[in-house]
Amino acid sequence: MATEPHALFEAAWAAMEKAYARYSQFPVGAAILTEDGRVFSGGNIEVISYPEGWCAETTALSHYVMGGGGRITDIAVVAEKKALCMPCGGCRQRLAEFAAPDTRLHLCDETGVRETVQLSDIFPRGFSAEALT
Repeated sequence: MATEPHALFEAAWAAMEKAYARYSQFPVGAAILTEDGRVFSGGNIEVISYPEGWCAETTALSHYVMGGGGRITDIAVVAEKKALCMPCGGCRQRLAEFAAPDTRLHLCDETGVRETVQLSDIFPRGFSAEALT
C-alpha cells in the first residue's frame, strides 16, 4: 500500500514511463491516493489531432472513477522534462471535482517529492456544483 508521498511519486513515475507522448515529447505521470490506501495512476495519452488527448491527471481520474472512487487524500504529479510540473487548468477543475480543497498535491522532480501544496492553493476559485443551482 502506497501511503507515503515518495511511494505515490514512484507510482506517478511508473505511469509517466508508460505515457504516450509521441507528439509533444512531454511525458507526464500522476497518481491519486485514496484514504483507504488505493492508488490510481495514469500517464498522458496523445493522439494525432494534438492537442486532443488525455492529461496524466485525467487518465488517473478515469482509473479512480472506474475503480469505485473514494476520498482522495493525496495526488502526485511528475514530468520528465519539467520539475514541479503543475496540473493544467482543465485538470485543476477535474481534480477539484473529485478531491477536497485540502487534498495534498505533491509536485515532483526526477528524485521525488519537492513541494507539497493544497489543491485550494492552485485552484482557489474553481467552479462548484453550487454555481449551477
